[in-house]
Amino acid sequence: MSNPRATPTTTTGPARPGARLRWGTVILAGVLALGTAGCSGDDDSATTTTKPAESTTAAASTSTDGGNEPGTGAYKLTEVATLAEPLMILARPGDDDLWAAERTGVIRRLTIEENGTLTPDGEPVLDISAETSTDMERGLLGMAFSNDGGTLYVSHTDLEGTSQVMAYEVSEGDDGPTVDPDEPTVLLTQEQPFANHNGGHLLVDRQGRLWFGLGDGGAGDDPDNNAQNPDTLLGKLLRIDLSGKENHEVVAMGLRNPWRFAIDPQDQVMWIADVGQNAIEEVNRTPLAELDGANFGWSGYEGPEPYLEGDDRRPDDPVMPVFSYRHDGQPGGCSITGGVVYRGTAMADLDGAYLVSDFCAGWVHALIAQDDGTVRDVDLGLEAPQAASFGTDAKGNVYVLSLDGTVWRIDPA
Repeated sequence: MSNPRATPTTTTGPARPGARLRWGTVILAGVLALGTAGCSGDDDSATTTTKPAESTTAAASTSTDGGNEPGTGAYKLTEVATLAEPLMILARPGDDDLWAAERTGVIRRLTIEENGTLTPDGEPVLDISAETSTDMERGLLGMAFSNDGGTLYVSHTDLEGTSQVMAYEVSEGDDGPTVDPDEPTVLLTQEQPFANHNGGHLLVDRQGRLWFGLGDGGAGDDPDNNAQNPDTLLGKLLRIDLSGKENHEVVAMGLRNPWRFAIDPQDQVMWIADVGQNAIEEVNRTPLAELDGANFGWSGYEGPEPYLEGDDRRPDDPVMPVFSYRHDGQPGGCSITGGVVYRGTAMADLDGAYLVSDFCAGWVHALIAQDDGTVRDVDLGLEAPQAASFGTDAKGNVYVLSLDGTVWRIDPA
């Protein structure tokens, strides 16, 4: 199957409904918006500048001699499961099993066997496939739990292509936790102008706040300039209003299609993998204390380089990526796949590293923050074809999810 994050569409979209949103504490009139991780190459007709910006990416390490020096270990991929287009795996607080979300609209519990393989535990705990569209880049795109494990948050595109974030009650039953599918709380609804760049990733921080990432609405070159428009949620990083009144807080803007982001629980830093247009993929790293009001530059910048011109597209003080790569360079690829922060114990040399891949190239790299604010890019020597997402279990083990159905665990070699 083709990359659900990559294919552009040229159809015009529906009118967008009005809603209320907040930039910090300011209430603005605007619209609701979401988006999935669309790949590069949507459109090659855009005007580009020739003035490059300096990249902050450090040289990659090639050492594999083991030890605790950051990024010097040797690693392998261990195949542990086969699912149907898996896009999320995570642990529910208080649950020994893992939960997996499939793009078709199905969520399953997975038992971790003694040999480390993952086995589906009976019937799906939630099946919204009859309510989920899966054409282009659509589908069930995000999943997260409240910190007490009592609420399951799900983001998906409905049969009209509208992005939705829903909250489901999780109850403890005789055979394990169950999800009530009948009366979810609708937290966010957004009609999409195009079928790509839906974003869709969900994350709950240690304060219990629900974060949500939205792409710019799709097509190529952000035709409506949504990412730089403060009156829309498109192209933004949000904190969702859990009351259901949709008074969502816009935290940061200037994103093209944030495909997986993560908060380092120790350093309280946000890592965001943002899919590029035709040439450059990027990863951003910003302390949570400095994130409110940040502008990551799209579409005035693609990665660290100036892109589309115009005062309404190019912010004065954009946040530049800490890691970027060109499609025609090294390590190469077409679509960045984020990413989790490793805080497990099995691979001490990767402690604090943000793990990423590329959907086309399949390599797996670790980005290790340096004292001067740059990152060191370490090639882990792994190949995960069609890598579409990452996940972790309660022990901090990291899983790589392929859109072809394969689930691997990253282990020390």
